[in-house]
Amino acid sequence: MSWTDERVSTLKKLWLDGLSASQIAKQLGGVTRNAVIGKVHRLGLSGRAAPSQPSRPVFKAPRPARPAPAPAAPRRIESTISAAPVVAAPTPAQVYRTEEPGSATVLTLGAHMCKWPIGDPSSDSFTFCGRRQSEGPYCGDHARIAYQPQQTKKKSSANELARSLRRYI
Repeated sequence: MSWTDERVSTLKKLWLDGLSASQIAKQLGGVTRNAVIGKVHRLGLSGRAAPSQPSRPVFKAPRPARPAPAPAAPRRIESTISAAPVVAAPTPAQVYRTEEPGSATVLTLGAHMCKWPIGDPSSDSFTFCGRRQSEGPYCGDHARIAYQPQQTKKKSSANELARSLRRYI
């Protein structure tokens, strides 16, 4: 199939009218969609009318404004600070023995719920804590157990250093 002047002028008209390459190929007959696209590029027909599409509303309704939080009452600072007793975080073994079943199961566990496992995963009574997350995937109590503070290294004495060096000599 050759591109005659008549077919080229029909192609230009249909292209500028916004028809797709497939639609133009059907109207011309004897050419494929890719042949039409190739001819359009060779002719340099880049500008064209936008294809007919249903008009979309330009106006977008604004979101309702969020209510401003109420100002908090000023806190009174006590003149004497009571010394609270320092309570060590329970060890994981203590938590496993004394912890009651949680409120969340695998199916009810949400994105912002504590994911601390409680019980044996192979048993039917296995649950998760389910309280509100505070640090990572855990609530405050379980985060203190999961994230232990880094232990400081004790400084080696001269005798320990000499002994460790003798191992390598």
